[in-house]
Amino acid sequence: MSELSSTIQKEQNPETNGLSELPTIEILKLLNSHDQSVPAAIAQVLPDVLAAVKIIAEQLKQGGRLFYVGAGTSGRLGVLDSAECPPTFGTDPSIVQAVIAGGLDAMLAAVENIEDCTKSGPLELETRQLSHLDVVLGIAASGRTPFVVSSLEYARKMGAKTIALSTRGEGIISALADVSIAPDVGAEVLAGSTRMKSGSAQKMLLGMISTTVMIQLGKVHGNLMVDVKATNEKLRIRAQHMVSTICQVEQKDAEVLLDSVEYNVRAAVLLHSLDITSSQAMTIASQPFCSLNQQLLQGI
Repeated sequence: MSELSSTIQKEQNPETNGLSELPTIEILKLLNSHDQSVPAAIAQVLPDVLAAVKIIAEQLKQGGRLFYVGAGTSGRLGVLDSAECPPTFGTDPSIVQAVIAGGLDAMLAAVENIEDCTKSGPLELETRQLSHLDVVLGIAASGRTPFVVSSLEYARKMGAKTIALSTRGEGIISALADVSIAPDVGAEVLAGSTRMKSGSAQKMLLGMISTTVMIQLGKVHGNLMVDVKATNEKLRIRAQHMVSTICQVEQKDAEVLLDSVEYNVRAAVLLHSLDITSSQAMTIASQPFCSLNQQLLQGI
C-alpha cells in the first residue's frame, strides 16, 4: 500500500460510518462532539507553539517576514490570517504574507490539482525575494502536500527559518522544519474533509501564533489593539473607548485627542500623557515593534 493510500485509509472514521443515515439533530450533535476535541489536541502541543512564536518574533524584529504556505483550505486559512494582521495590529502588509497554491483565485474556487505542483511554491517565494531573515510556515493537514513540502525545502535552501503545521500528527513537512506543530485532531466525521476539525485547528493555531507574536512585538497594550486601523465607524468608536480607558478621560475628550493624530490610538495616548505636539506623538508612535509602555517611559 502506498503512503498516500495509507493516509487516506487512516481518514476513515469508524465512529461515523452511518453518518448519512442519522437524524439531522444526531448529525449536528456528532459534529459538535468531535469539534470539542480540537482545543484539547492543541493543548498538547503548546510548547511547540511557543517555540514557533519565539522564532517568528525574533526574525521579525530583525526585519524578516512571515510567510504562510498552503494549498486548499490550509492555504485559504493562511490568507485569512495574513489579511487580518494589518487592520488588527497596524502592520505593513508585507510583514505577514500568504502563499496559496493556485494564487488568490484559489480563495474563491477550488484549484485542487495545483497542490501537487512542486515548482510554483518555491517560484513564488523566489519572486518575493525570500531571505535568511524570513520565516516560512508550511500548513498541511496531512503533513505531506507537495506544494508545501517543496516550499519548505526551498526555504531551508535559502537559510530561512521553517515551521511545519500539520493536524494529524507529524508528517513529511515535520522533518523539514526548525519547529513542528503537529496535533492529532483525529479522523474527520466526514472522511477526509479537512475543512472541518483540521481546518478549525489550523484557524485556531494561526490566530494564536500571530496574536502572540504581535504581543511580543509591542502591538498590544493590556488586552487592547492599540495599533488597530480605525477605518470605519465601529473601529473609530473602539479607538475612542481604548483611549478613554488607557488615559482615563471621557469619550468626547478621547475623540478630540484622536482627531488631532489621524485616529492613531497609540499617538493619542502619547499626546495625552507627554508634553509633546501631535506631530511628535505621531513620530514616536511610528517606531517599529515598540510597546506603548516603552514609548511612555522614553518620553518622561
